[in-house]
Amino acid sequence: MREARAFICGCAGLSFSQDERNFIRRFAPWGLILFARNIDSISQVTALTHEFREILGRTDAPVLVDQEGGRVQRMRPPVWRRYPSAAAFLQASEAHRAGLVRAGARLIASELAEVGISVDCLPVLDVPAPGGHDVIGDRAYSNDAASVAQLGRAACEGLLAGGVLPVLKHIPGHGRAGADSHLALPVVNATRAELAADFAPFRALADMPLAMSAHVVYSAIDPDLPATLSPIVVSQVIRGEIGFDGLVMSDDLSMKALSGSFTEKTEALFAAGLDMALYCWSDLADAEAVASASPILDGKRGERAAAALARLRRPEPFDPAAADAALAPLLAPPVS
Repeated sequence: MREARAFICGCAGLSFSQDERNFIRRFAPWGLILFARNIDSISQVTALTHEFREILGRTDAPVLVDQEGGRVQRMRPPVWRRYPSAAAFLQASEAHRAGLVRAGARLIASELAEVGISVDCLPVLDVPAPGGHDVIGDRAYSNDAASVAQLGRAACEGLLAGGVLPVLKHIPGHGRAGADSHLALPVVNATRAELAADFAPFRALADMPLAMSAHVVYSAIDPDLPATLSPIVVSQVIRGEIGFDGLVMSDDLSMKALSGSFTEKTEALFAAGLDMALYCWSDLADAEAVASASPILDGKRGERAAAALARLRRPEPFDPAAADAALAPLLAPPVS
């Protein structure tokens, strides 16, 4: 068993190629992230997650997925449930929303844990603002920061109760971004006072184990670099003002918001103070560049990774039929 390196990789298909197996053995990534291209059936995903851990010789090696519900759902019907978007919970009465969010996250966790997925990139804690790009849109729980914090915590609690770790995204906040960071670099020109409201949900959930950075420039804090690559944002805002001391991974390094080579981007994110590089695609040359520039997962970042995995627990008993019934009205077509 090799020491893990501080990066998370993707893979190309439903099973590993021999080149991918060799890559995993050589570079020992901390984790693996799955997308729709990697997902077909319960038995296939289970075999894939099992083989990843077997190659590494680490039974606790994290396997991640984006299973939010709504339009961001990698595991889909007919094999897996359809889940409401975050915004759909606003249809319920305020008194019942948190319970429904928790029930939905608990159901998601049960399906992920069944196939060996141990980390869900949920909840989205971004607070949409007027003029913000709809890349967040209905992935957000509310336009109100306090409600986002309340419902985001409910989602975290549901995942943790089901034996799955949550990931807060996109720290310190993507809701004001006027561009989709998959395609371009968003620049947010809000004041520090306005940004403080956006940071509030992350501050309220600073006790959670994992977060994902935003590829967003906040001109009032660092006009030159996006949060992922900014020592100022990481130290003053994420670790300082927000007080988050869990493991912070980058958003995908393939996104167009970040310029430069994969080596340059990877080196820059670690220099900024992030703990983990995330490379979601399957080009082995690019993956090798990320891997080679990623340090061994030791020191403070190693402590944060170990603390995150220590939050995993045996799933609590629950009634999936009752949760299904409670969520069903949120999945019904809207009445015209």
